[in-house]
Amino acid sequence: MQEIEKLVNEGKYDYILIESTGISEPVPVAQTFTYADEESGIDLTRLARLDCLVTVVDANRFWHDFGSGQSLLDRNQATGDEDTRDVVDLLIDQIETCDVLLLNKCDLVDDTELNKLEGVIRKLQPNAKIIRTENGQVNPSEILNTDRFDFEKVSMSAGWIQELEKESHTPETEEYGIGSFVYRRRKPFHPSRLAEFMSYWPEEVVRAKGLVWLAAEGDVAASLSQAGPSIQFGPAGHWIAALPEADKEEILRNEPDVLEKWDAQWGDRQTELVMIGIDMERASIEDELDQCLLSDEEMLGDWGHFDNPLPWPVEAV
Repeated sequence: MQEIEKLVNEGKYDYILIESTGISEPVPVAQTFTYADEESGIDLTRLARLDCLVTVVDANRFWHDFGSGQSLLDRNQATGDEDTRDVVDLLIDQIETCDVLLLNKCDLVDDTELNKLEGVIRKLQPNAKIIRTENGQVNPSEILNTDRFDFEKVSMSAGWIQELEKESHTPETEEYGIGSFVYRRRKPFHPSRLAEFMSYWPEEVVRAKGLVWLAAEGDVAASLSQAGPSIQFGPAGHWIAALPEADKEEILRNEPDVLEKWDAQWGDRQTELVMIGIDMERASIEDELDQCLLSDEEMLGDWGHFDNPLPWPVEAV
């Protein structure tokens, strides 16, 4: 922020192109251009306009990095000992949050594999303009002064978000076996059975993301985020139905759309999990997940007594 302010005040530059480090997350970078920073007093919204977020994907190394299971610490790229991010999570984050995606080193990949890779990327990021490049050669007009950036749009552009927002999923012709579906259920998962499923995660599922209803103490929604061998699982906040009556009524008054999915008994409690993958057998995956749900008899029991190897109980914020 300080450097941009300095460059702008020099008054001799028409355009600034910023190349972030390979381990930077796009949303925090974008946010610096969307509001004033109280600590420094710098307001970039008065000085500059963020024009475009560009992500470069190495077509030749994508699947290697995706399935490596390595962390930034493993690659000596972490910002410190507490930086435990996985390479694949960062890779997916940069793909899901961009306006233009340059698929580079295309000359090192055959056409069939390249088309398959682009199909997967398109599922992960339906809105970005994908441009195939070799040696990073791209027409400057594709990435400079494009007027593409819109923070609200780019923050909601990930394929899994758009899949959730569809009223119904229409079966599609799956080129190269690339497809997606949403797993929705009104029963909670048994913690130990879900943990076992996650330990044998289907290899054909490239990306999964959503909210999970877990039969555990706290009445808290869980967030599940999977990319390749990396699975993140943790609290996502209280269910609206579990809040004090006054708070619940205020939310429902301000967000009436919530009532469209409201259940008379369970309120907003449900699992909504988007699955994106290659050659997925939907029926088989859904059946395996269904086996992890509580039985009718278990629904009537004390959920707090279930064996729970997951990171729980928690205090939601």
